[in-house]
Amino acid sequence: MADKIILTCALTGSIHTPSMSPHLPSGPDMIAKQAVAAAEAGATILHLHARDPKDGRPSAKVEDFLAFLPRIRQRTDAIINISTGGSSQMTLAERLAPSLAAKPEMCSLNMGSMNFGIFPLAEQPRAWKHDWEQPFLAATKDVVFKNTFADIESILTDLGEAHDTRFEFECYDPGHIQTLAHFLKKGLVKAPLFVQFVLGVLGGIDASPESLLFMKQTADRLLGDSYRFSVLAAGRHQMKLGTMGAILGGHVRVGLEDSLSDGASRALAPDNAHQVARIRRILTEMGYEIASPSEARAMLNLKGGDRVAF
Repeated sequence: MADKIILTCALTGSIHTPSMSPHLPSGPDMIAKQAVAAAEAGATILHLHARDPKDGRPSAKVEDFLAFLPRIRQRTDAIINISTGGSSQMTLAERLAPSLAAKPEMCSLNMGSMNFGIFPLAEQPRAWKHDWEQPFLAATKDVVFKNTFADIESILTDLGEAHDTRFEFECYDPGHIQTLAHFLKKGLVKAPLFVQFVLGVLGGIDASPESLLFMKQTADRLLGDSYRFSVLAAGRHQMKLGTMGAILGGHVRVGLEDSLSDGASRALAPDNAHQVARIRRILTEMGYEIASPSEARAMLNLKGGDRVAF
């Protein structure tokens, strides 16, 4: 069982577009404001992507990250976790540039190449605010997100070993856990591993209790006592499967990257802090405690917020 629950908030991601919710943070002011509010609501870790401040499209520009990273660090002690996934339409070099510049305590790391299908979102009737949105979504019908064994090894060495950055290992199906076990056996990753079970992305495993149990059983068998896990469930499954993950001894991730809903209905969540507060209330009423950033740093063996480059 988890000593305390590490609560991650993923603020904006690269899946949802501005036309889907006016509350999705895009510009640096909105990202910083919602990040601080999520931390104040109880988020232990803030998982961050950047957006182009002009039109809200996913961005891998270092300057777009640096427009909000220092502001968040100045106003909260939450662990800042930068995406190396970016979007499936970015190159590996583009996706890594912000993390190599910022040298954060933690980064996400997708554990394999995959079909990352968000094209059904382009087929839903909607008044599009920007001309990039629908083509961006539709393109994922014929785009592969690329993270080969060589790609992963270079990220582990060039970012992990070189800058003492640790990882949130994102596993979208059981094969990704197999890949993580391979790198554990080679000694390129070391305990404690922080493994994010990602459920409900088209191209990966579905969001269901059965899938969550299978992912945990696979990780138990292959990773033994070297890992801690967290649960990310897309869309309407977010709160239910996150709660199930906590019951199974894991940690939880919420945020507008994963679901635009308020968690109780199909209504749009007014911000990220709303989701954090809801899952925190659920967990605390069940008798769980939420880990503070300092407690999570000790649990995950992080280098500390004073050793980053922003």
